[in-house]
Amino acid sequence: MISAYFSPLAHPIDAVIFDCDGTLSSIEGIDELANINHVGHIVKQLTQDAMGISGMTPQLYEKRLTLVRPTQAQVLSAGQEYIKHQTPDILQIIQLLYRLQKVVYIVSAGLLPAVKVLADFLKIPKENVFAVDIQFNQQGEYHDFDRASPMTRKNGKREIVFALKKKHNTLAFVGDGLTDYEVYDQVTRFVGYGGAYYRPNIAALCEYYIKTASMAPLIPFILTEHEMIQLSTVEKIFYQQSLVNNKDIKFA
Repeated sequence: MISAYFSPLAHPIDAVIFDCDGTLSSIEGIDELANINHVGHIVKQLTQDAMGISGMTPQLYEKRLTLVRPTQAQVLSAGQEYIKHQTPDILQIIQLLYRLQKVVYIVSAGLLPAVKVLADFLKIPKENVFAVDIQFNQQGEYHDFDRASPMTRKNGKREIVFALKKKHNTLAFVGDGLTDYEVYDQVTRFVGYGGAYYRPNIAALCEYYIKTASMAPLIPFILTEHEMIQLSTVEKIFYQQSLVNNKDIKFA
């Protein structure tokens, strides 16, 4: 049952933006790479700080990559790890969004080659993927990253969302961390996702928040009542089953 305090959308959402790490996939790609290169304990703490306390800074972003120094092969392998750890039901959700003529984007502080691997699996066009590019030398060793990328600094995702608002009248954003919540007042609906990493401070800020693993409870948050009626029988069953299995959902 939807809470009596739940406010359905009055107008259809044109595009839905997802964060990648901790949202489309249950892992933090940079932390996985750090574990491989034996600096996991240090980098994980930096990631937790960025996602839950300080937000992203250029210094923090550079420090993580300087510690990890991932190879080209490792970054591409991280993309496969994203797929292996994809958020439950995310593929069905994206297929439903496409059927309802929604545009889907990824806006992420993750490494672009890895995020593109997941995007390709999810059938999200590469031009709809915004992440941080990385450079390697001829031997495939780490050289540098795109220091001009908005995602390496505070409010960087706001810059991307602001640009997307020029193309779409209504936007929804789904994310798990502080860098995602920075866009909350730029979009028609912001939905916090804590199924991979539950952060109480982020949950407290969000009007709508999903605590459990499945992304299926997202459906009523980003559809109008008319669109909910348009769901196929299979989609309605899929959604109803998600409510039975996902009771920890925060409504306004």
